[in-house]
Amino acid sequence: MRQFKYEQLADQLKNLIDAGQWQTHEKVPSIRTLAQTYHVSVITVQKALHTLEARNILWVKNKSGYYVNAPQQDPLSTVKNRISQPKLVNVPDVFYEIMERGAAFDISPQKVESSKNANSLLLLNRHISRALRHEAQHNALYYSEPSGDKLLRQQMSKHYRKRNVISDTNDICVTSGCQNSLFLALMATCKPGDIVAIESPAFYGLLQLLQHLQLKVVELPSSFTTGLSVASFNKAIETWHVNVCILTVNFATPTGALMPSRDKQEIVALAHKHNITLIEDDIYGDLGFHSTVEPLKTYDTHDNVILCSSFSKSLSRDLRIGWIISKRHYKKIAHLKLIYQLSTSQATQKGLTSFMAEGHFERHLHQFRKTLLIQQKQLIDAIQTYWHFAVRYTVPDGGLSIWIELPECINTLLLYNRAITDNIVITPGGLFTAEDKFSNFIRLSFAHPTTGKRLKALIKLGVLCENIITKRVS
Repeated sequence: MRQFKYEQLADQLKNLIDAGQWQTHEKVPSIRTLAQTYHVSVITVQKALHTLEARNILWVKNKSGYYVNAPQQDPLSTVKNRISQPKLVNVPDVFYEIMERGAAFDISPQKVESSKNANSLLLLNRHISRALRHEAQHNALYYSEPSGDKLLRQQMSKHYRKRNVISDTNDICVTSGCQNSLFLALMATCKPGDIVAIESPAFYGLLQLLQHLQLKVVELPSSFTTGLSVASFNKAIETWHVNVCILTVNFATPTGALMPSRDKQEIVALAHKHNITLIEDDIYGDLGFHSTVEPLKTYDTHDNVILCSSFSKSLSRDLRIGWIISKRHYKKIAHLKLIYQLSTSQATQKGLTSFMAEGHFERHLHQFRKTLLIQQKQLIDAIQTYWHFAVRYTVPDGGLSIWIELPECINTLLLYNRAITDNIVITPGGLFTAEDKFSNFIRLSFAHPTTGKRLKALIKLGVLCENIITKRVS
């Protein structure tokens, strides 16, 4: 199976650690020494070490180097890992409450302070404003074609080539966001009563769509660090007649899991063998901190993967511009968009086109990734400093969130109801499943800095948890 050199090296180093070559808390050789030993570049070694750090296999000591981490119990062992029967889903009302507050990624909703990313957003707005003024009369009297602005689709195609996805402009349909893309993809491939396989935990917005479309769901237990396993996927498709499988293989919410390249390739091959359509949610795919990650679509040689994404997480929630890439289902998807949405703002599309064509999107991503990495460290440092009880969490190598396991005595849905009275917004683990699990998990995001009021909210949340633990003990 094809792997990048840094992935191969990361696997080699992990095997040596597992074999006892380096013991817990022992320092591994320097970057330069490893580069010489394995005849690879310094950059390759750095990426391999970053990968192992993201998996909590190594930890880094400032101005000293990388050390072997103590073995950690897989949080997945604390929840049910069997595959349940397919069933219809029912999204709880708390989902709508959180969305009404507009705070699914903010523990303490407030006016956003100015940041380095503000410059790129101001520039984007100038491009859109210029597009609004240009051909304003034409735009006011005519709709954009259902598939979207051709020049924007060309820019999207060009952008994905950097991630090893070769797609024709005519295979791309512009939508009103990733949620809309997922909806159209499901409409194009499923009918009520069909069985859809999803990761567990899964994006709660997806569960909402599956409920609306009356689709039966099979939840597949997934690693909190590497996502859905090939074995779990294979077991499900051998047990039930699965029509579609929906996956977020790159920095999935809520865990931040990143599926290894070899697993991506094997799952695509299995789906083709069993005639299963894969719908890929790639909304976090551009947010890798240390490396460019490939979508499932990279390995799709039989046009079996429908790729869905948007600019919502990588650029602006306010744009409401997404896309679908699929040759086989393109005509049906474009027709469905015509029925459910009709068209997309021409000015917004044209503004995005010029913004991307001049290289501003790539420059924005370069800075944004750095900002997110800093904010992830802020969040984790704050948890380690101010939460005085046992807690485990993921440390993903990209994306926007971490998945936190609290003590079993804490029901996070009840914690949500208590915290909201102090204007603290958390996302309870129960929202990410249609089953009875993840009740002591929460998702917290590092989309914003953990400073000021947000830091105070995090500290207060820790106090609320401590009070629950104390009452349980007494």
